[in-house]
Amino acid sequence: MSAPPFSDGLPGSVLFACTHNSIRSVMAENIMKSLYGHAVYVDSAGVRAKTVDGFAVEVLDEIGLDASNHVAKDFDDLEDSSFDIIISLSREAHKKAEEISRTNACETELWNIIDPSLTEGNREMRLNAYRHTRDDLYEKIKARFRTGPAPRV
Repeated sequence: MSAPPFSDGLPGSVLFACTHNSIRSVMAENIMKSLYGHAVYVDSAGVRAKTVDGFAVEVLDEIGLDASNHVAKDFDDLEDSSFDIIISLSREAHKKAEEISRTNACETELWNIIDPSLTEGNREMRLNAYRHTRDDLYEKIKARFRTGPAPRV
């Protein structure tokens, strides 16, 4: 499998969206900020805000990211509604993103990211599902926003 091509550059702003802004979009926001937060404005939202999931906070903490103070919000709670790209992590959020893209010039993408909260089993089995989601998001973000070396002058 060949590596994805380099991006021409990073977008100025990215919104990660999912159903509740409690797991996947929280993870994606924190990962993106850790990788590119110095160069990109990053936010997240849900179609219906719900309390942030403790397992999401725990698995982010395992890789040194702190989401313990994240406050879940819906699209109406966003301080800025103008983004270069909206990446949806659920089909429901993608419908909302497409509505927004009709009135704001922005790209939309749907990433097939499994909701780890649907996993049943003991605590460790559930945590492993959250870890898989975290790692999947990390790899997708790195691949999608992979930038080339600085041009030679």
